[in-house]
Formats: sequence, C-alpha cells, structure tokens
Amino acid sequence: MSLDAASRPAGEPSSRAAPWSAADSPSAELRPAAEPWPAAEPWPAAEPWSGAEPWSGAEPWSAAEPASAPIWQPHELWSPGYREWLPAAELRRTVTCFWVSVAPPGAGPSVTTVLPDGCSDLIWQSGRGAYVAGPDTGPAPAELPAGTVIVGARFRPGAGGPALGLPLAELRDARVDLTDCRPGLARQLPADLSPRQALTRVTAVAAELAAGGPPDAAVLHGISLLAAGQTNVASLGPALSLSERQLRRRFEQAAGYGPKTLQRVLRFRRLIRQLTTSRVHPDLASLAVRLGYADQSHLTRETTRLAGLPPAALAVRCRRISADAAGPLTAQALTAQALTTQGR
Repeated sequence: MSLDAASRPAGEPSSRAAPWSAADSPSAELRPAAEPWPAAEPWPAAEPWSGAEPWSGAEPWSAAEPASAPIWQPHELWSPGYREWLPAAELRRTVTCFWVSVAPPGAGPSVTTVLPDGCSDLIWQSGRGAYVAGPDTGPAPAELPAGTVIVGARFRPGAGGPALGLPLAELRDARVDLTDCRPGLARQLPADLSPRQALTRVTAVAAELAAGGPPDAAVLHGISLLAAGQTNVASLGPALSLSERQLRRRFEQAAGYGPKTLQRVLRFRRLIRQLTTSRVHPDLASLAVRLGYADQSHLTRETTRLAGLPPAALAVRCRRISADAAGPLTAQALTAQALTTQGR
C-alpha cells in the first residue's frame, strides 16, 4: 500500500506549506536535536564493499556522550520544552535518540517547523496516538495545541526502513498514522496513555523494531562515506559493489531518499553544526567551499530549499541556540532542528 501525503491526517499541515512563517517573531527559537553521526573514525573506504558485516572500522555513529538515560528529574522531563537522550548501547545502530517535547500551557498553539535531518521518527502524541514521521526534503511545519506532550524515538539515517519493515520512500515528506503501517504496534500506543506510560511503551516498541529489522549494512556504510565527505554519489556504487539501480533502490528503501538527496541533507546538517558552533558571523563564501557547495549562491539555494531561510538568517537562529544553552553543547545537541513559536 502506497503511503503518501494523502495519508496525512486531516488538518495537519503539509511539510511543503509556507515554512518558518513566524521567523521574525522574538519568541521563536531553534531547538537542539540529535546529531545523527557524531564524529568518529570513518570506516575504511580504500577497498570496495564486499557485503560482509561489519567493517572493521569504528561505527560511524559511535556516541560516548551523553548518558544513555534521561538526566532530568521527573518534574523537569515533563515541563515545557524539548529534551533528548541516547538509547541503550545495543539500540544505537538503529535509534539515534529518544526525545520528549512538551508544548507550553496557555491559550495559543505552538507552531513547530522541523528541518530535514535524514532521520525518521516513531512518535506518540497525547490525544492522537502513534504515527511515523518520514524523512523530509524541506521544512515541515506542524501546529500543536497548548499542553500537548509528544514522545519519540528517532531512527538513524538508513535505519528507519528496515526497522519499520517497509520502503521508507513511501513515507517521505509524510506523517502517517501507525495503524496504517503497523496496526499491531499501534494498539500498544493509544492516545489515552499517560506520558510516562507512553515513554515506556515507545522505548519498548523501538527496541522491538530495532531487533526485528536490522539496518542494511551496505547502506549504512555508504551513508558513513557520504557524511564524512569521503566519496561522491558517482563513486558510491563502485565503492559498495552495487549498480546504480541497486544503489538507488536500497537507499530509497532504507533511508527514504536516493543517495543524491541524502548527500544534500547530510551536507545541510554539517552546515547547521558549523553555524550553531560559530561564535561570529561566518564567512559564507568560505564556508560554502569548505562544506562542498559549488559557491555561495549554491549554499543560498540549498538553505532556502531545505530550511526556508537564506543562510544569513539561518546563522542568526543557530547562534541563538548556542547563546541560550545552559552549558556546553554536546555532540547530541549541536544541531538545530526546529523553530517554535508560541501563541499563534
């Protein structure tokens, strides 16, 4: 069954709707999100992919920080805001983080715009139940009623398709009720759970999905090469011993994108990381070349397509997240994911 944008529940805004509509609001802020690929020694790329698993190199998403359990007190975990933490070590090949988002109470809704990160999410929302957020190709706005609680498990790039047991390309740019793709699991995550029950069950369901659908090792290796800038799309097939058709099919099934689109998203995430950690306004022309864009004009076109903002405005948002952080930002919290505006 094809799961496209028509599967999106009535009233939910399309991820192609006008993004970042409140970008000039003083109450808007970028939220930190998990970095799907913390820096690590990349897998060796000198020899073609043999199909054996795993490569002897370091896991490209090895994560020594932060702790693999929530570090917040119960009253903090369920207070308004966004929080995330690493899963248990045995899940990290599939799940990049668990997270909780609580909309502030009050009269007005929260409007959140999620930026493309190459990931997909299993999400429980109070009053709605469970759904899957597929990988995005542009800014995806969503409006949440005041006081809404959301609990999520985020799948790494390339891990969502195998875990969910369906071609992830069918969920690209879509938010699909879990009953439409995994009805048995959806019954475990009804809308009337308490937030604590939802967190327990989302964690258990994510572990079940990870155990039942391990990632495609060739795709993960290809993603590690693209993320590290060790190869281009033209050379990726030979590096993995895959034909161009096989490469595209396996990437779309596992990651939801073809390799070229995923490369663009990975490069965009590197840009966000640079903008978030920069203490001064960056030289955009030099940054464009360093990150692999053809020139500054190419950088501008890409940030406008993927974030709905030109790079200078995006840099302002990214510096705000660094300035507002309570302490040093970890590798899991360096990347900006969403713009949230209260009371619209």
